[in-house]
Amino acid sequence: MNAAQFGLSGFAVYVPPYRVDLQQWCNWTGNVWDKIRNVIGTGFRVPGVEQDVYTMAANATLDLILRYSIDPERIGYLALGTESSMDNAAGAVIVRGLVDRALAARGMPRLARDCEVPELKQACLGGVYGIKGALRYLSYDGAGRQAIVVASDIAEYARGSTGEPTQGSGAVAMLLEADPQLLVLDLKGAASASSFRVLDFRKPFARFAGQPLPANGRLRDFPVFNGKYSTAAYVDETLVALDHLLAKRGGARADYFRNLEAVFMHRPYHRMPHAAWALAYLFALGADGAAGRDELNGYCAQAGIDPAKVLLEMATLSQRAFQPDFNEQLAEPYPLCASLSKVLRESTRYREVVDDKMLLGSSTMMEAGNLYSAALPAWIAAGFEEAARTGHELTGREMLLVGYGSGDAAEAIPARVAAGWKAAASRIGLADALAGAIDLDQVQYEALHDGKAAPGLQAAASGFVVERIGSRDSGSVQDFGITYYRHAAPTPAIG
Repeated sequence: MNAAQFGLSGFAVYVPPYRVDLQQWCNWTGNVWDKIRNVIGTGFRVPGVEQDVYTMAANATLDLILRYSIDPERIGYLALGTESSMDNAAGAVIVRGLVDRALAARGMPRLARDCEVPELKQACLGGVYGIKGALRYLSYDGAGRQAIVVASDIAEYARGSTGEPTQGSGAVAMLLEADPQLLVLDLKGAASASSFRVLDFRKPFARFAGQPLPANGRLRDFPVFNGKYSTAAYVDETLVALDHLLAKRGGARADYFRNLEAVFMHRPYHRMPHAAWALAYLFALGADGAAGRDELNGYCAQAGIDPAKVLLEMATLSQRAFQPDFNEQLAEPYPLCASLSKVLRESTRYREVVDDKMLLGSSTMMEAGNLYSAALPAWIAAGFEEAARTGHELTGREMLLVGYGSGDAAEAIPARVAAGWKAAASRIGLADALAGAIDLDQVQYEALHDGKAAPGLQAAASGFVVERIGSRDSGSVQDFGITYYRHAAPTPAIG
């Protein structure tokens, strides 16, 4: 008797219609367009004053149910992965409430009353933790049921900061079940890594504690971050997670890189995954002993670096989490390997093990911006949608999903494409979600960035939107700061 398999069977994506064209943004800010396009992307989305993390999550979740004809009463687990929460007590249950009312308005049953509703937070890793929780639920007490994980976030940075062009917002809802239609996920073969790095990327309440309550209830949530260190932390923790995964697998590590059909990684901006994956390949060569030595030594010769010193540097990976001295100039965690990576980038091998493995869905993601916890799920969805559209055969092929959350943790999950994946992939609709964008001018962008209504823009007329914010702070009923929502369907306000 074959062991049960679990994984992903569907995706649905929601992004706000309001778009910032990064070429125009460069004109406004004096940034260099060629650099922004090559490193960051071409555009990102900004939420309207009528939208928040829960409206986006509910829009994606409802769309998933309708696209894949899901029976709501079979859903026993609805998880929300986010770092943009507006309520410190409730999260996924708010999404449930919105979706339930919209389903009832369509004459459909609501989500199962015994549905679990956890919210998971670890920076951009919440959605992946939600996926792992869903797989464990389905494997045990949720046998025979289905699960939905929705990752929803708003990536905001202060204007003029290095993070500004890496903004974005949106939600991705995912259907998980036994005998999945898209991707079988190998949780036993997965690996984790985590370290506390103090100054990587944080959102302390104290930073904006003095804000007056805005009309839409959504406080500004700009992070405290140190860009170069955050990049180093991403690379370091990803390398550790991959090291654990490869040790668990056994065999030649570099062969695994070469034989994968695709790798999808957390994507704060376009080039970040490429940099981390290239370094991981060099580390794999170093761990392969004699089998990887000739190739590694060739890169060392071109860079003029002693191979023995490179191997000593690689050995520090398992010894400590990279922690710089913030009283001095921040150094590279693996400077010799970083130099080798530059040599690797000029080789045919780089195109084979890096660019080609990240090609599926990459051009679509250049438009999506940074979606925080939804960035990795969106890229997977984009990859499958592109493969189905172009006739790229994937059945039985091996893939790897690598999630990351600043502050600092990483997950690596092996996956295999299910037979019949094209039917499920053809229903994703990511291209539809990105269509019909409204390009913002500078004044409109700055208004929305400040949480204000933008001149010349009308609020979204469809889907879930913010109706009003409660203001009662005394008496028999209190609702100060609580958001009430409405849907385009004729349903009462949802509080």
